[in-house]
Amino acid sequence: MPDSRSTAPTFGGVRARMTSSMRSGIIGLGFIGEVHARAVRAAGGTLVAVADATADGIEDSAQRLGAERGAASAEELVTSPDVDVVHICTPNHLHAPLARLALEAGKHVICEKPLATTAADAAELVELARVAGVVAAVPFIYRYYPTVREARARVASGAGGPVHLVHGSYLQDWLSTAKDQNWRVDPAIGGASRTFADIGVHWCDLVEFATGHRIVSLAANFVTAVPERTSSGDGAVPQHVATEDAATLIFETDRGAIGSLVVSQVTPGRKNRLWISIDGAETSMAFDQELPETLWIGGRDETTLVHRGAVGLSEDAQRLSVLPAGHPQGYQECFNGFVADVYAAVGGAVPRGLPLFEDGLRAARLTEAVLDSVRSRSWVEPVS
Repeated sequence: MPDSRSTAPTFGGVRARMTSSMRSGIIGLGFIGEVHARAVRAAGGTLVAVADATADGIEDSAQRLGAERGAASAEELVTSPDVDVVHICTPNHLHAPLARLALEAGKHVICEKPLATTAADAAELVELARVAGVVAAVPFIYRYYPTVREARARVASGAGGPVHLVHGSYLQDWLSTAKDQNWRVDPAIGGASRTFADIGVHWCDLVEFATGHRIVSLAANFVTAVPERTSSGDGAVPQHVATEDAATLIFETDRGAIGSLVVSQVTPGRKNRLWISIDGAETSMAFDQELPETLWIGGRDETTLVHRGAVGLSEDAQRLSVLPAGHPQGYQECFNGFVADVYAAVGGAVPRGLPLFEDGLRAARLTEAVLDSVRSRSWVEPVS
């Protein structure tokens, strides 16, 4: 492919490369890898190569995802000269080593969360990205709902008064029975925390992004509702579960608000119910990821639903509203917008709200604070 690069503005202290079509490679071809592949195409990028756990059937996978080729290994993809951006969509324990390899090769990186299974590794990756001068991002894509951006703009304007209370939940049911099994259940692969590190950090990132508040003190508790899990098949041996199925969290913020959170992967009937309420002095606002086309706004005298296509929305909400009103936008459009923003950042124009490796480090530090709180049964202050 012709390489039509030109001088671009600086990002991270060095000049970023600008290409006519960003050339991407994806490592890990499960559900989320397929989401990334669709987002690459929607952002106008070229999916050059894909890699998975083994090279078996990789060419068939490449054809299915619209990639030019299958790579023999993750290492081959990362070091390929025709790949500009590496998307890491593997199990958690591989995130840090693959991101490190990509950064050392001078690649821009999109790494699924958790950025690393320890805060120390996440901090190292932040520094490596800074030294390399590349764009390094983490898909906290719930930021990309237009209604979330509208909530953020309204909080920033002060229209609803100071925020006193932030609360909500993130509930799923895909691990609710003893026959449900996944690599995330194994702490050697998924990390010491499962439910909080997997979905709780999404909620915390969304709340901190929307309110501008930072969680500065927290107390947490875990429950393992399914203590043994058995994979399907004859002769399967029950496996002890060492990570949490659900967690609760209470917290304080740096601006004087208090809050609470319930996260669960064992709540029957809830598929992906991420819900937040931001309660101010004059109005409160609620966002529900399963009903993302509207933002609920409540006051003493009236309650309104602000629709994504309403007149007078904030500039950020309008930028991310890519379909006509009445045509629902969802998860994939959020991902498309995130990847497009990463590619724009490679060109030197860093869009507002782009979640970077620093945000992945923030999530890792919150996770370690939650784990510390559960072990000590006490309040803990996350590392800034």
